[in-house]
Amino acid sequence: METKDIQKLIDFISQSGLDEVNIETSELKLAIKRYSNAAPVAVQSQPTYVAPAPVAAAPAPAAPQVAAPAPVAAAPVAEASNLITIKSPMIGTFYRSAGPDKPNFVDAGDDVSTGKVVCIIEAMKLFNEIESEISGKIVKVLVENATPVEFDQPLFLVEP
Repeated sequence: METKDIQKLIDFISQSGLDEVNIETSELKLAIKRYSNAAPVAVQSQPTYVAPAPVAAAPAPAAPQVAAPAPVAAAPVAEASNLITIKSPMIGTFYRSAGPDKPNFVDAGDDVSTGKVVCIIEAMKLFNEIESEISGKIVKVLVENATPVEFDQPLFLVEP
């Protein structure tokens, strides 16, 4: 099962009335569970040669999705300002630099252009470079280094 197939499945389930789905193939075991308060949704996939682990709930502001490495979506901030939010395209661990001894990709006050790497999100042992889809100036970094992030969680505020 390809990542895009998993993405489509999660999209379908998040829009349906289903609360729990378990899929097992010769290559993959996938368990998705939605809680009735419509907040946390947990997604866990693993090769079948690994002993199954219980699915743990992860707090999520929106239904999480598994995504292939891709540039982040930029969306206007709900405030009446001209700031734009760079959001996480996936669930994972947020890193501001390529390593502990490396400089941050961006800091508050830095200028970014379309295609510039702003952070890394580690998801399922893969390090995904997240690129800016807008040009502007980083006003604020909203997430601490090496902390978990959810799908669609705001990461940076940018002034175009």
